[in-house]
Amino acid sequence: MTHGVLLLDGGLGQELIRRSPSPAHHHWSLQVMLEEPDLVAEVHRDFCDAGANIACLNTYAITRTRLARGQNLPPIGELLDRARELGKQGAATSQNADAAMIASLPPLVASYRPDTQLPLEQAINEYRELIALQKETVDGFLAETIPSISEAEAVLTAAEQEGVRIVLGLTVSDEDGRQLRSGELLTDALAAIERFNLLAVVINCSKPEVIAEALAILSESPFPFGAFANGFTSIDALEPGGVVDVLEARKDLGPEQYAAFAESWLEAGASVIGGCCEVGPDHIRALSTLLKSRGHEQLAWSDLAA
Repeated sequence: MTHGVLLLDGGLGQELIRRSPSPAHHHWSLQVMLEEPDLVAEVHRDFCDAGANIACLNTYAITRTRLARGQNLPPIGELLDRARELGKQGAATSQNADAAMIASLPPLVASYRPDTQLPLEQAINEYRELIALQKETVDGFLAETIPSISEAEAVLTAAEQEGVRIVLGLTVSDEDGRQLRSGELLTDALAAIERFNLLAVVINCSKPEVIAEALAILSESPFPFGAFANGFTSIDALEPGGVVDVLEARKDLGPEQYAAFAESWLEAGASVIGGCCEVGPDHIRALSTLLKSRGHEQLAWSDLAA
């Protein structure tokens, strides 16, 4: 028996790196948004045309701590507004003008590195600010690449205090899908967040090979669940404040291969699928084709709250 599935988009940042002639740096995705805004809108358009039912906005690099590393950047609210405008522009020119505008809530300091996270109260306050600045103008929030229980609790507490429900994306070890990047057990993470009123829990920005192991655990939780993997050979070379162009893309994870992994996620009961870094529009198109071939109804973001 088939079930409804929400199809997310893919890796916005890596797609921008492929398309822009500008050299990457730690505020590169924001610079592209300011200097080459049409490029950002075009990537959103292409993901929506491929079948994505959301546009995950270019807000991953917009946190107080990350912005403090740069100079002469616009105010945080202005950057968030610009990201939303470009998401809307891209969707409006696609075949899926109704795609939901979803703000990304990233790790506040650095990806994959739980040792860099902020003290709990500071993290809650910074996440609250991001949510408060956007909750009246976006359709929802996706916390992405969360590497530890404490950062998960921080973003979920902030969402609860701001009166919104979010999708939580946890990232797991590339060697063991039963563990977060922090080394904490996924089962312990689920126990810690069980008190929150989530829309769904997903595994993201992890190797597709370990996701099935993680989904076997998520399937025992009370939450809707899913996954969107990355296409890196390894994330070990990325240091705090670094740029993901130092990471190498896999050559064995084309659209068909990625869809084969996603099919196993669907068989495990996943109701949210998509792509992360190095997963482009062609991969999302392959997932859309897969959902149609299996007879899955494609859900809207609003269906998660139903």
